[in-house]
Amino acid sequence: MASLADTAPAPDALIEEVEALRARLVRAERDQSARLDRVAERHRASARNLVHYVALRAEDLRPLQDALSAVGLSSLGRMEAGVLGHLDAVLTALHALAGHAPRPGDPVPSPAEEAAPLTPAAGRDVLEERAEQLLGPVRPERDTRIMVTLPSEAADDPDLVRRLAAAGMDLARVNCAHDDEAAWERMIAHVRADAAEGRPAPRVAMDLAGPKLRTGPLEPGPRVRKVKPGRDVDGRVLVSSRVWLGAADAPEAEDAVVVPLAPGAEDVLGRLAPGEQAMLTDARDSDRVLTVRAATGAGVLLTCEKTVYWATGTEVDTPHGTLTAGELPTTARAMRVHGGEQIVLTRSMEPQPAVTEPPYVIGCSLPQAFRDVSPGDRVLIDDGKITGRVDANDGERITLTVIGAGPSGAKLKAEKGVNFPDTYLDLPALTEEDRSRLPFAAAHADVVNMSFVRSAEDVAQLIDALEAEDAQDVEISLKIETVEAFERLPAMLLEAMRWDGVGVMIARGDLAVEAGFERMAELQEEILWLCEAAHVPAIWATQVLESLAKDGLPSRAEITDAAMAQRAEAAMLNKGPYIVEAVEALSDILERMAGHADKKRDMLRRLRSWSL
Repeated sequence: MASLADTAPAPDALIEEVEALRARLVRAERDQSARLDRVAERHRASARNLVHYVALRAEDLRPLQDALSAVGLSSLGRMEAGVLGHLDAVLTALHALAGHAPRPGDPVPSPAEEAAPLTPAAGRDVLEERAEQLLGPVRPERDTRIMVTLPSEAADDPDLVRRLAAAGMDLARVNCAHDDEAAWERMIAHVRADAAEGRPAPRVAMDLAGPKLRTGPLEPGPRVRKVKPGRDVDGRVLVSSRVWLGAADAPEAEDAVVVPLAPGAEDVLGRLAPGEQAMLTDARDSDRVLTVRAATGAGVLLTCEKTVYWATGTEVDTPHGTLTAGELPTTARAMRVHGGEQIVLTRSMEPQPAVTEPPYVIGCSLPQAFRDVSPGDRVLIDDGKITGRVDANDGERITLTVIGAGPSGAKLKAEKGVNFPDTYLDLPALTEEDRSRLPFAAAHADVVNMSFVRSAEDVAQLIDALEAEDAQDVEISLKIETVEAFERLPAMLLEAMRWDGVGVMIARGDLAVEAGFERMAELQEEILWLCEAAHVPAIWATQVLESLAKDGLPSRAEITDAAMAQRAEAAMLNKGPYIVEAVEALSDILERMAGHADKKRDMLRRLRSWSL
């Protein structure tokens, strides 16, 4: 049987291979000297390391990894934060293994090095420092911060903000696509007021909306509210339906469907008693018997064993007179589409009728699409629930055939995202609306998140706009939402390093739609590697514990996904009725995962994603 000495590669051969690899990385640095010269001085070493890493990953290093492992040395799996320093440590060990004298300096000195190259440990220290600058301090019990998208009600509910911070929120995200400056100012004031003993107030990040790529409106549906009882699988009623006919802010409205009550009902309400019965004919002309469970001056709580379709003006006959339902909101309509059917996107954003057979016509909010989209391009609607391929574009109408909508079809709704993964859309990432928001963001935010960024030129636009606002103390974060942004990320990071504080948000929802869900795991991992090489904090975003935040119960897959978030410097939660519970759960998961982050060994095949 052959011994290890017979099968392991000779140290001298490995020295030659590693030194040649190091020389290629240094040449890459020289080639990028013009870009590196534009980087802020504090980021210069990080930018060089980024260039080294991109050059390193342009090669398939798996044979070298195996060869180094065979002689008991590092397999290069955790070198992102300090590429040259790590290679130098490997070379030192190889020379010792070969019995050579200590190495007299680097075989090929880096053109910009005045001291020894960064080691991975030193690079990780730099990353931690940058993360604290951008995202604030970590909590003692975990290594990953939690960012939370504030709902609109946070503007008038300081207690909600307090509960979020107590649950574990480290950063509050304000989305400029919703609400207005007055509401944002109130939200931010609540956040700034929420410092606690041993914990600073959460930092504030503001999202610039970027270009709006959404479906247009549909004509509203009727003002009807369907209320049904809870039934078992055999159809037997387990829980009666509960309707509070009255003011929405009454305590009795909790745990009931609220239907507004028309004015002038005080006399009837004052005479109603629990146990009395009432009658109505609902919007579908069905007669229903209801039972009074409680009555106050603000309204009446009614239960029913059958489904009731309430409408504006529905009359409820009681033993003491008639109550009338007030103005109900319109119902949102949708069109169910199937594979092979036609959808027509129109430049006009006028509300369209919700039809039941093709062609299904709906507006598209982005005028540039009608200039840039070509036949054969794919169009993805509502996070990819509907996929179409363009048949024609006459400049006013884009006709497409549905090629994916699930076996039962999918609902085409208003105000849903539209993606054009095969189309280069010639439009700026920084819209006029974004520019109008920048003065407010510069005055109130700690971080500005740039949406739909796709190039170094887009990053330069944001930096120039912030400089014009004299907002050098505001950090920036680049939202990676498209395949274009992913492929150009190294160049975008080098441009962003002109600025003082820089981060990256991995917007996994849009990115998964554009790249395909099959590639998503690979892309998010590669972005994390690249950010570590650049010493740029990463924010793990989109659909983190989404089922828990929206419905109160997480899926098993969400728990595993949330645990992966500890690989980033921050994880972002979106709003939902159970957002406080979601923050508590994520904080608990991250605490349990603290310390496990380094239990991996990456295999370094060649990456074709990036070049400089």
